[in-house]
Amino acid sequence: MNPHALTGAGAPSPALQSALRRARRRLVPFLILMYLLAYLDRSNVAYAKQALQATTGVSEAAFAFGAGIFFIGYALFEVPSNLILHRVGAKVWLARIMVTWGLLAACMAFAYTDTIFSTLRFFLGLAEAGFFPGVILYLTFWFPARERGAILGLFYLSQPLCFVLGGPLSGLLLDIDGLFGLHGWQLMFIVEGLAAAVVGVWAYFYLTRGPDEAHWMPEEERQALATALAEERRLKAEQGTVHLGKAFRDPLVVHFAATYFCIAMCGYGVAFYLPAQISALLGMKVGLQVSLVASIPWLCAFGACLFWPGLASRTGKRRTLAVISLLCAGLGMIAAGYATPLLAVALLCVSVAGLISAQPIFWTFPTGYLGGLAAAGGIALINAIGNLGGFVAPSLKVIAEAQTGTAAAGFWVIGGGALVAALLVTLIPKRADPAHVATEQGVLHERAPT
Repeated sequence: MNPHALTGAGAPSPALQSALRRARRRLVPFLILMYLLAYLDRSNVAYAKQALQATTGVSEAAFAFGAGIFFIGYALFEVPSNLILHRVGAKVWLARIMVTWGLLAACMAFAYTDTIFSTLRFFLGLAEAGFFPGVILYLTFWFPARERGAILGLFYLSQPLCFVLGGPLSGLLLDIDGLFGLHGWQLMFIVEGLAAAVVGVWAYFYLTRGPDEAHWMPEEERQALATALAEERRLKAEQGTVHLGKAFRDPLVVHFAATYFCIAMCGYGVAFYLPAQISALLGMKVGLQVSLVASIPWLCAFGACLFWPGLASRTGKRRTLAVISLLCAGLGMIAAGYATPLLAVALLCVSVAGLISAQPIFWTFPTGYLGGLAAAGGIALINAIGNLGGFVAPSLKVIAEAQTGTAAAGFWVIGGGALVAALLVTLIPKRADPAHVATEQGVLHERAPT
């Protein structure tokens, strides 16, 4: 064992602690930026919805189908994409993903018909496939399990930041109608899509495949971190959770996928329709003012992500805190459908904060359970199946509202996903719950209780 890996009774050594701080400072802010742009290009159709439909005549049903078909393309290429990333490295593959999706996102400016809108959304999903699970996998190359919950919480700051910063930006661009002869919604797609392509080129030169290639880290720190991560991989190999075939046959992976499907139903229901919901509550069209109000729930989610996932990691109460978050997400969303405008905004704050803070806690379960090639394929499979909730939610929302004649039914569809997810989290078996830090091996990792 590397003597620099730890000190005392299994505590991380100063070299390891310093390595983790250095990796966190260098990698996490850049990954946040990448996911912010990914989520913005995925969900900015919510801000373009009213203006795009008024200009092009895209119907409500066609918009719901086009918004959701993104996830069909996304699901089809998710597993192959993550396996390619595992083989060629994040530096090359994440950069490729960003450049491709950025250019396709910019092409959304030409979505003048139902067919073009749906086709571009489908290919945008194909292009972005593998990005999110690729980043989740990439974090396992750098951060041991004990650190991962807090790191994932920081990474998930991308989503609220997308709407706190990206929402008003989208609203501002929508209001600049006529610049260069473009509608505001066209300008929004072009600017935000090209921004992703530029950051994708930057990613190729900035990212490092793993600690072994981190020349920006002192040798002692590099060795300490590599040793801790190697020991964690060894333990997963002993438990038999590193083989790709086993991951695809594992009922627990299916359970994870079903849980994430329900979370995604709520998450993308919020992402696609929150601006329109705020617009209806305020009686104003979607623009800068509505975007600013719609950013308030995301500010609450930002605060929750800074605190809640880290608390789950420190206390080991991942299951309990994830369930609390998902109950807040579901009940808050449903109650908002029956509240006055001011109270509805407050309830949406509770709902969005619960929804976003639950997701990084959820991902500590599959990333702690799977390793090696099984992690690459299994995480991608979970994310691919889970994100189909983004395809189902918009259509179910439209059907529910049409059948009942009330907007409250849509809130039930979106919030109901979170409630079912809360139930599924309670059913995750203890062997997949990394409940305590195993110090007897003298490295920084977690093990399921025996």
